[in-house]
Amino acid sequence: MISNKRAAKIVGVLFILAAVTAIIGLKLYEPILKGPNYLVIGSEHANQVTLGALMELFLVVSAIGTATTMFPILRKYNETIALWHVCFRFLEAIIITVGIISVLSLLTLSHEFVASGAPDIVSFQASGTLLKAVHDWTFMLGPLFMLGINTMMYSYIFFKTKLVPRAISILGMSGALLVFICALLVMFGAIDQISVIGGIMALPVAANEMILALWLIIKGFDEKVIFSFSQKNK
Repeated sequence: MISNKRAAKIVGVLFILAAVTAIIGLKLYEPILKGPNYLVIGSEHANQVTLGALMELFLVVSAIGTATTMFPILRKYNETIALWHVCFRFLEAIIITVGIISVLSLLTLSHEFVASGAPDIVSFQASGTLLKAVHDWTFMLGPLFMLGINTMMYSYIFFKTKLVPRAISILGMSGALLVFICALLVMFGAIDQISVIGGIMALPVAANEMILALWLIIKGFDEKVIFSFSQKNK
């Protein structure tokens, strides 16, 4: 019982840490991802951009931590989906890491641009456009596409087992479906990821993660469900 409660608290804290670091990281990236003069501005705010990359590295660690901490619990009820969840969460982390590398590479490009005095501005701009595109695509595939898949998997197990209240599980599955559809719409150019529609479609899954996190920290997994299942499988 103590082990399950501790695991629930760890998962809850990691969900909150992932959300906070993701928001901070994106905000700190602004000097090098926004504006027409990013090749100069980025170099001037190098420490800020690097700190943003560090925040996203914490996001990567948190994402992997939630999956690996939940795995021993989820596998008791559906080992296949639990294993898929870990694999897809690792894939999400890899995609985010590629995005981090693209931003740090863009920062290096900014340093080189300033140091060289921009003898060939066209080539620097072409390289910068490519690196920004890599970040944009990873930002869509990780926090939207893969997040939708991952959230659906663990929410489905929670719904079937009642490890957490079904209202939370239903919010999770609904949010997962919406954010996955949002990813497809962004992928095909129907909407922009950073837009009112994109924000509205991503809101339920964000709300689910925070509500679930607080529930796990305060209440934990339903011990009656865990005890009942263990008794059936003795």
